[in-house]
Amino acid sequence: MKRMRIDFVSDVVCPWCVIGLKSLEQALANAADVVRADIRFQPFELNPDMPRAGENVSEHVARKYGADPERSRGTRDLIRTSAAAFGFAMNSGPDSRIWNTFDCHRLLHWAGLSGHQAALKLALFTTHFSDGRDLGDPETLVAAAAGVGLDAAAARDILASGTYTNEVRHDERFWREQGISAVPAVIIDGKYLITGGQPVEAFEKAIRRIAAETPA
Repeated sequence: MKRMRIDFVSDVVCPWCVIGLKSLEQALANAADVVRADIRFQPFELNPDMPRAGENVSEHVARKYGADPERSRGTRDLIRTSAAAFGFAMNSGPDSRIWNTFDCHRLLHWAGLSGHQAALKLALFTTHFSDGRDLGDPETLVAAAAGVGLDAAAARDILASGTYTNEVRHDERFWREQGISAVPAVIIDGKYLITGGQPVEAFEKAIRRIAAETPA
């Protein structure tokens, strides 16, 4: 059985990161006969200069990518259908907002210290995309943390302070220096890079090939 470390570089307001994670998880389940993986979630901010109040997502996409309303609608429909195939509800629409996510990444760093990182990642995805809640509101983040078994008071203290700021900035800088400029990015054993929200079959093929090429 090959043990595999997977660094999943992503942002919690990236819809393709949800799809990529779900696809990767299914691929790992399919390849459980040859691989046992440890997924570690690494921080990436799509919009590091986003104000805490956030921005209307349609206005943001139009400004950043030059997408017109029809194109944006088509992309949302594709994302919604792709996510639904994995049982994840994408309920965001043209009036949804996109948020600054630095505090989310600070909480995710903390959650990783106690084995709650994967659960919190999914909770934050759900909070944003399924429930449409305000990721700029500390109490929204506290609720997400408490919902996966983390201590609410500790989460509140972290958010009210600068705790884990240096650690998250360090990790963000590290992955940028490795050439990561778009997410999701999947790095296997620190050597193999798979970019984008790939289909299950593509992830599984890569995982099996890497497992066969490297010693257990």
